[in-house]
Amino acid sequence: MDNSLPPADELVLVDRELAQLEARRTQLLARRAWLVQVLYRPARAATPRWPVTPAAPAADSTPRSAQNVLLTLGGTLLTIAAVAFTLVSWGSMGIGGRAAVLCAVTGAALSAPVVLLRRGLVSTGESVAVLGLVLTVLDAYALHRVALSDTDGLGYAAVASAVLAGAWAAYGSALPRLRVPLPAGVVAAQLPLPLGVLAAGGGATAFAWAALVTAAADGAVVLWTRPLPVRITAGAGAALLGGWALLTGGWLSFSSPWSGAPLLLAGAAVCLYAAWRKPGWAVAVSVVAGLAVVAALGGLLRSAVPGDWAVPGYVLCGLVLASVWRAGVGARLPRGVRTGLTGAGAATVALGLLWALPPVAGGALGPLARTTEVWSGEHTGPGLVAYPATAALVLAVVAAALASVPRLWARCGALALVWALLTALPVAPGLPYAATLALQLLTTAAALWIAVRPAPLTRGLPRPGTTPAASPDARTTAARTTGPTNRPATAATGPSGVSATGPAEPPTSGPSAPGPADRPASGPVGTPVADPSAPSAPGPAGQPASGPATSPASGPAGQSAGGSVPPPPSAPPRAPGAGFGAPGTGWMPPRPRPQASAAEPGTVLGWVAYAGGLVSAAGAVALALDVRGATFLALGAVLGLLTGVAVLGTGARRAVSACGAVLAAAGLVFAGAAAAGLEAHWTGLALLLVPAATAAVGATARPVALPVEITGAAVGLSALGLAASRPAFLALVLALGGVIAAATAVRPERRRFASWAAAGLFLLAAWVRLGAWGVTTPEAYTLPVTVPALVVGFLRRRRDPEASSWTAYGPGLAVTLLPSLGAAWTDPEWVRPLVLGVAALVVTLLGARFRLQALLLLGGTVLALDGLHELAPYVVQVVGALPRWLPPALAGLLLLAVGATYEQRLRDARRLRERLARMR
Repeated sequence: MDNSLPPADELVLVDRELAQLEARRTQLLARRAWLVQVLYRPARAATPRWPVTPAAPAADSTPRSAQNVLLTLGGTLLTIAAVAFTLVSWGSMGIGGRAAVLCAVTGAALSAPVVLLRRGLVSTGESVAVLGLVLTVLDAYALHRVALSDTDGLGYAAVASAVLAGAWAAYGSALPRLRVPLPAGVVAAQLPLPLGVLAAGGGATAFAWAALVTAAADGAVVLWTRPLPVRITAGAGAALLGGWALLTGGWLSFSSPWSGAPLLLAGAAVCLYAAWRKPGWAVAVSVVAGLAVVAALGGLLRSAVPGDWAVPGYVLCGLVLASVWRAGVGARLPRGVRTGLTGAGAATVALGLLWALPPVAGGALGPLARTTEVWSGEHTGPGLVAYPATAALVLAVVAAALASVPRLWARCGALALVWALLTALPVAPGLPYAATLALQLLTTAAALWIAVRPAPLTRGLPRPGTTPAASPDARTTAARTTGPTNRPATAATGPSGVSATGPAEPPTSGPSAPGPADRPASGPVGTPVADPSAPSAPGPAGQPASGPATSPASGPAGQSAGGSVPPPPSAPPRAPGAGFGAPGTGWMPPRPRPQASAAEPGTVLGWVAYAGGLVSAAGAVALALDVRGATFLALGAVLGLLTGVAVLGTGARRAVSACGAVLAAAGLVFAGAAAAGLEAHWTGLALLLVPAATAAVGATARPVALPVEITGAAVGLSALGLAASRPAFLALVLALGGVIAAATAVRPERRRFASWAAAGLFLLAAWVRLGAWGVTTPEAYTLPVTVPALVVGFLRRRRDPEASSWTAYGPGLAVTLLPSLGAAWTDPEWVRPLVLGVAALVVTLLGARFRLQALLLLGGTVLALDGLHELAPYVVQVVGALPRWLPPALAGLLLLAVGATYEQRLRDARRLRERLARMR
């Protein structure tokens, strides 16, 4: 029948397709023009309209840098000359001459920059001013040597540095174009207080207070002055002297807490004020302040409590400091200050937990480091008996604090710390053996139960995909970033005009698209519109920021009128009812980016508890090896617990628990055999109960069948190792393993692998038994492989006649024929070669009859080599009896015959090759 359309209908269809193609072509051309304009217009704009002459090669140094080098060298030489004059040539002049020279030179050096600055010689004036500052230092030194030599050197240096600091500051303020005097005055201001304390004979505490006061003054300079060099110099001085003061306070908090605490608290107050005034430094400076507060209060607590309670005191201070993030007073602090204080408190708590970890390690790993024999009845004592018992208190307090925080990470930390507490409890108090073992088993049971049922621990935690309650800062930020209108907006556009959700794309506009007054501001077409409730950054005029397609001032990549890049062209209108991505309907939507799904709180908590339960189970079993009855009790309890998790659990925990239960069952069997006094080979035979049980369980427990059977197979391998010392028992174990594998092969999903495993085990059992009987005939080892292999190959050829004979019969024949051929060549008797020759002849005839290439080639090759072996002695005798000229003559005749019939021989060889190729 004819299914072609009528000409009129076909014409309509063709016109419609051409219209769609034309619309798509127009769209792509517009897109190409916009891309070319975006990519190449900046380059064209940067191209000058008139030819530019090539620039001369750059000099090795610019005039300004050469001038600076010359001025620096000149000032340095003048300074050296002034120092040499003051120290060496001073004594040759009288007091009047000395005063006149120093005053004249210093006055000239300090007044010369005024004239130089008026003439625009700023660098020269800077160099001369530096020389003048150095001369003022030399004036102060000379004054002390000549007129005030009886005064104390440190006291005079303190007063002189104060005077010089004031003078240099006044000089720099009078000549603001000079950059050196003001920073030099700041440097000189660092010395008066510390030198004055040293002159007065103050100790380390007084010196630290002087350094702290000076650092506070430096901080004031940083906060309330504008010149950048002055602020940098003052900041460096504040960091150096303030750090020294805080380090001294920390040292005093250990040796003299009541002296160090006020110093540390004062330093913390200074740091907090600086963090409040400078948000950029808030986090780092607040961390220093928080550590200082912890050191001060912790030192006071340490002096009032016994030594074992020192670390808990510091941890308590850290927890209080970390609670600033959630406390009511913390809401009024800047975010950076709260972050820094919380980080300092968290660091203190982390150090306290690190101090409390040795008992946990001793409780978890101590039983594994055995120093006594198994079932000896002797118990290895804990190695950390003298460790402070307050380590458990630290773990408990921190766990309670974390449990009060409704966050997943905090709940996981609390769970881990509770497990650590239960693990560390037997170590420090030195609990008896029975109590320790019971506590280990109870810890294992509790952890595994939580791993199966973690729901009670997830109460109060936010679910994945939900937004937690916003903090006051977040709410304030949201309020600030909301524009004056109530229109929802997309993600804020960055400096380059790129939206937070993706790169800038040209919009789709057309008659059917709503205008700005009819719809919310949106980003590029294909970018999802943000939730109306989400805050957005304000635009230039206070409007919510939109994508580059709607904001004319959204950045260089999205500029239209004011920028160098024009707006992208509009696309053709979309057909009614057509979606994005169809030909001729608009721009293609961007491909959504895959996002990592957040893990469920119950899953994470379950894994944390499960890991602790496994560690506790291993420790309990290792601890129970001291006593025979305890070993059976612990293995039975672990077997029951892991079986319960395998039954009630889900996912990977279920499979791991099932494997652990198999290992526990193997341990019970091994312990029972050891208790019965069985030898190793009998123990290996008993261990086969485990793989037999796993094969039975695998038939019913399908979700965990594969890992359970693999674990059972591993136990079976250990049984083989135990029975290897007795070949007879090894053969029995192999045979029983083959029976188990054959029983497993009954299941359809295991048939392919288990059947081969069973065949291999049976074959190995037969070989081991033959070896135990002293059989050396290779056919006894190869025929049990050849017969089943040929049967399998025959069945395969019946099912698939196109199967190659090499695949079906080649392995089975080669396993017997090749070892027998090797044995026949070394066998002096005639029976083996005769039987091998008859067998090879039968195989060759069968290959020729049924046109099977493998049988024909293998049988013929073995038959020829076997016949050559039998005829070789007679051939040697005949060759030895013939004249020596006869072999070359026969070889020559053969070559002549072959040469005369060369073409015929080639045709015969080709015919033979083709016949062999047609065989299967």
